[in-house]
Amino acid sequence: MSNLNIVAAAEETNPIIPNIWDMALVLLGFVILLFIVVKFVVPMFEKTFAERTEAIEGGIAKAEQAQAEATAALEEYKQQLTDARTEANRIREEAREEGAQILADLKAKAASESARITEQAHTAIAAERQAAVVSLRTEVGSLATTLAGRIVGESLEDDARSARVVDRFLADLEDHSAVSNTEGAAK
Repeated sequence: MSNLNIVAAAEETNPIIPNIWDMALVLLGFVILLFIVVKFVVPMFEKTFAERTEAIEGGIAKAEQAQAEATAALEEYKQQLTDARTEANRIREEAREEGAQILADLKAKAASESARITEQAHTAIAAERQAAVVSLRTEVGSLATTLAGRIVGESLEDDARSARVVDRFLADLEDHSAVSNTEGAAK
């Protein structure tokens, strides 16, 4: 029997066939470990993965929002730049028009002032000519009276008589002057 006991003992401790109690104990440990992993570890991993996913998606959303804002700001900047250039061109054109208007006004004022000065000069010349004619008539009359008195041998101090002599002399002088001017113009 001892052989039988050895064979029986050998059959019980067969390394190929596991022990039921060991298997139950390992299985119970695995189930407890599985329960702990499923109950505590997996939710923590899922929470961490969800937080990372949210962070990544939030970062992407923020990046897209920032990109959209940057694009909108760029478009607004371009529009403002275009508006500024348009306004500058408009101001430049208005300045040119105002400059041309000012130049035209100044030319008109200069022409008006020139005409006024010319008119004043003509008026002054005419007044001076008239004064010279009156002065010459008086002097010529006085000289003619004195000369006529010497030629005639009598005094022509009488105002009425001297006025007639002077008028006659000047009329003859003017007729002679008019004939000379006509002859000079005909040549």
